[in-house]
Amino acid sequence: MIDKKNPKAIKKERRDKKLRVPVLPIEEAAIKNKAANAGLTVAEYLRNLGLGYQVHSIIDNRKMDALLKINGDLGRLGGLIKLWLTNDERAKYVGKSQLHLTLDSIRNTQSTMLDAIMKLKK
Repeated sequence: MIDKKNPKAIKKERRDKKLRVPVLPIEEAAIKNKAANAGLTVAEYLRNLGLGYQVHSIIDNRKMDALLKINGDLGRLGGLIKLWLTNDERAKYVGKSQLHLTLDSIRNTQSTMLDAIMKLKK
């Protein structure tokens, strides 16, 4: 019996049976592209789809890593503003112009993050 939750649980057997599926050139390109995006060979990709396994894209993981990095940047910028607002001794030389630069940086980072999220939604 095939374990749908864990395709790797299938005993490593030699796969010597082949299926032939006629496709159009544009379909071939699309399948190869989707397999590459998932980090799989075409055979692994089609086998997983055919057996009902969910195929995850590695590109989505890269985008999530980018969003996490941006989130970390926003946290650091927020920490700088908090330091400035609390009149900490270490921040007494930070002027309003520096605060405005920091706020502009946060806005730019938010815009970058929104772009990444919109791309991820597609």
